Amino acid sequence: QLAGLAVIAFGLWLRFGGPMAEFATDKKSPELFFMGLYVLVGAGAIMSAVGFFGCCGAARESQCLIGTFFACLLVIFAGEVTAGVFAFIGKKVAIQEAQKIYEDAYEDYMKNPVGKVNSTIYRFHVALQCCGKGNVEQAGLPCPENIQLPKASNCLVEIQNVIDTHLHLVGIVGIAIASITIFGMIFSMVLCCTIRNLREMI
Repeated sequence: QLAGLAVIAFGLWLRFGGPMAEFATDKKSPELFFMGLYVLVGAGAIMSAVGFFGCCGAARESQCLIGTFFACLLVIFAGEVTAGVFAFIGKKVAIQEAQKIYEDAYEDYMKNPVGKVNSTIYRFHVALQCCGKGNVEQAGLPCPENIQLPKASNCLVEIQNVIDTHLHLVGIVGIAIASITIFGMIFSMVLCCTIRNLREMI
């Protein structure tokens, strides 16, 4: 249950609290990246529910509930592996989608550097701590204060770095949860066999 709640909190933080949250405020968003986060949050919610039923099964010494607990963990494990593979395979596409969103906002700003578009491009710059697409093109853009130019001037590179970092975090969390899931399946089967043997002895 605690692992499930931790996964939910981690997925929601990546979705709403990290730099990538700025890309979700636009009409377009990197769908593959956010799809992976939704799968992660869903898996966490299922893990919490399954953990509750597992505790009930262990407390009541019910082979049926423990067997159901094992089957649910097996499904969760398969889903985590699938989501992890899907996330790493689709990483390049997710980066391209996010870069396209920034480039569209950049072009809109160049056409109309006032009003809402101005605030949109500025939010991207603040979240990513960058400004523009290169050393020359950043002139005239609304740049955050105290950023290191020209080192941080290429937002396309920063987008790639942010997504790479976040996907690695998702991968680490996925591996950790998969390991917990494997131990949960082993212990549930051991407990189920122990309960059955005790009942046969009685």
